[in-house]
Amino acid sequence: MVCFVALCSPVSLAVSIFKSSTNTMAAPIIRVFSCRVRKGFKHVWLRPHRLKHSNPWRDIKCNPQLVIACGNDTMRFSSGKMARFADGAAVVQLGETSVLVTAVSQRQSGTQSFLPLTVDFRQKAAAAGRIPTNHLRRELGPSAKEILTSRVIDRSLRPLFPAGFYYNTQVMCNLLAVDGANDPDIISINAASAALAVSDIPWNGPVAAVRVGVVDDEVVINPTRRQLQKSSLNIILTGTSENKVVMLEGEADRVPLHKVEQALSQAVKATQSIIKTIRELQEAVGKPKRALDPLKVFPQHIENAVQSFSHNHIRDILFNDEHNKISRDQALRAIGEQVVLNVKESFPEVEESVVLSSYQTYVKQVFRNLILDESRRCDGRSLTEMRDISCEVDLYQPLHGSALFQRGQTQVLCTVTFDSLASALKSDPLSVTTGSSTEKKFMLHYEFPPYATNETGRGGIGRRELGHGALAEKGLKPILPDESDFTVRLTSEVLESNGSSSMASVCGGSLALMDAGVQVKEPAAGVAMGLVTRTDPETGKISHHQILTDLLGIEDYMGDMDFKMAATARGMTAIQADIKLPGIPFFIVIKALEGGFAATKQIMEIMSQTISSPRKSLKTCGPVTEKLVLDHSKQSRLVGFGGYNLRKLKSETGVTVTRIDEGSFQVFAPNADAMAEAKELMEKFMEDQREPDLEFGAIYTGRIVEIREFGVMVELHPKLKPVLLHNSQLDQRKVSHASSLGMEVGNEISVKYFGRDPSTGTHRISRKVLQSPGVPLIRKLNPKL
Repeated sequence: MVCFVALCSPVSLAVSIFKSSTNTMAAPIIRVFSCRVRKGFKHVWLRPHRLKHSNPWRDIKCNPQLVIACGNDTMRFSSGKMARFADGAAVVQLGETSVLVTAVSQRQSGTQSFLPLTVDFRQKAAAAGRIPTNHLRRELGPSAKEILTSRVIDRSLRPLFPAGFYYNTQVMCNLLAVDGANDPDIISINAASAALAVSDIPWNGPVAAVRVGVVDDEVVINPTRRQLQKSSLNIILTGTSENKVVMLEGEADRVPLHKVEQALSQAVKATQSIIKTIRELQEAVGKPKRALDPLKVFPQHIENAVQSFSHNHIRDILFNDEHNKISRDQALRAIGEQVVLNVKESFPEVEESVVLSSYQTYVKQVFRNLILDESRRCDGRSLTEMRDISCEVDLYQPLHGSALFQRGQTQVLCTVTFDSLASALKSDPLSVTTGSSTEKKFMLHYEFPPYATNETGRGGIGRRELGHGALAEKGLKPILPDESDFTVRLTSEVLESNGSSSMASVCGGSLALMDAGVQVKEPAAGVAMGLVTRTDPETGKISHHQILTDLLGIEDYMGDMDFKMAATARGMTAIQADIKLPGIPFFIVIKALEGGFAATKQIMEIMSQTISSPRKSLKTCGPVTEKLVLDHSKQSRLVGFGGYNLRKLKSETGVTVTRIDEGSFQVFAPNADAMAEAKELMEKFMEDQREPDLEFGAIYTGRIVEIREFGVMVELHPKLKPVLLHNSQLDQRKVSHASSLGMEVGNEISVKYFGRDPSTGTHRISRKVLQSPGVPLIRKLNPKL
């Protein structure tokens, strides 16, 4: 193949490609292309005027790179160089952290009536210059951090897929390089947005994400890892065009409302420039979007029949305050079955699935209209009213701390367990490199068994449970004391669920911690806020909305937002917003924040009637801990050879000894009796091997037990390890070997004691100083000498 290039002008380019075949005498095939060079971009793409070949050539596109200032660093976008078989691919770099994201969607829709979107974020040890520490030395299953990051990306992308798009879609995030300063999660969101934007997958993006922090009372966009360590706020905000918000996720150290509003306002503004950059990348190398199948519309006569048969029944059920979650669902299901039978009698040709789908759509419409037009909720509450709340603590005596929190039909049992510092969760080296904590002394484990919603299943810990537990942990972590002698595990088990079980875990967890005697800074509470909107069909903008306090499960399912927030009386501790719309105006977010702050204050007032402050001390069933300070020479006797004494101590008494620093240990016992038993055993360890106290400057008589090239080993006492007497300290004269003085193993020898070496801790003795006159009284430590 031969290529001739002729530059005709700064804005045009002609390329002629001659292709010949060695097997045939066919005439060469000539391809003529024309292209444009867009100002501001370092790329060229070629489009064929006419193709006569049976296999059309794909457009040839280079790799444009767009740079934008983002926070204290620059963010680079590129596409077209890597993973070109994917429907869309983009590489985004912030600082020296780079992430490649690919998007692929099947072209045939399945039978499901939802979007099967899969987001996989994977950390690669090579990106941080490490080798995995597991036995296979390669990446295994996803870690908790990877799963949580995947959820954040999913929640940022999913709302912007068009209605009726039910094609299996996969977004994969590959961490290429990490610098330890910039976290790859927000980079991955922006890269996923760029990958979908340049692909042919139908998607109403782009979106953009930034992290916002508050350092020294100043708002910082995309703070580095070091800045985050000093930041009182750490929130990821994903926005879309027109200053709308589509996702929130983060934690705070009891930050007041006005500071949160200020930080989120600046974060929304920062997303707009990123969105503009992604649009420019889309214009440069983006593919035309696929044609989307039109939405299925129910026949008008079927809709009219469903509404006439079910309207009054649906309103009666939604107006009945005596219904609970189970009875309401059963009543609506029974009406649906009867409506299907009635419609089938009138229109036998219609399918049952069509009638049932039309009925479910109408139930949702009636439910939302009652809230929007009549401010009526299905359980009879006003829009700002909370469900009935009850609290109990100290449920079972053997537990270190326990609480039962009930809000409506959501019930959570929280238990607190103390353990030694050795039980802290250790992080892998890659997580440390990417800025995660080296160890966790506080863990919250969230469990959601299937019976909580009257269902059957395997249970276990899935992505949902992991995400809810992480959110509740963020809500409670800021109230914990700065220093602790224990590792604390808080278990939250959902026994009944009808909305906001993760925020109930914050309330129950706060009660359980105070019941256990953890000296929390102040109580915390959580609440879920909801949203129902109506859109103007002409402008597509929200024309009417209602914000709901203390969200029910059915309100979450049929509403437009699940806004969770945890706070103390001082300020916010955690936030998470799942928005089903393709973005909501910023003022609605602020109204939800204000309503959440007001609701948490009411909840804490109710909680304080049960327990208002932590216990002054741990319960009698609680663990006991003491700090043990030992001299450097005695530590090995406590530990024993190869740690034998500590293993024996744990197996016989259940007491754990953990090193704190070079000179101290923590002794952790499950109760006072175990501590007393452990002290007796430790004293026995020290007594059996207790060294005699040696006096500085005194003279002792010992026995030679070994002769070495550089000195002799002298035993001063049976319980004292042999001490080295160096050749330089044997005599006033220079001695190259002890045999030159007639010394043999078993001989007695007198030496003077000069204390311990300050660097090694070994004993120092000398015979040379005794060669001078005026030697004091010689002491014998060994009774056999």
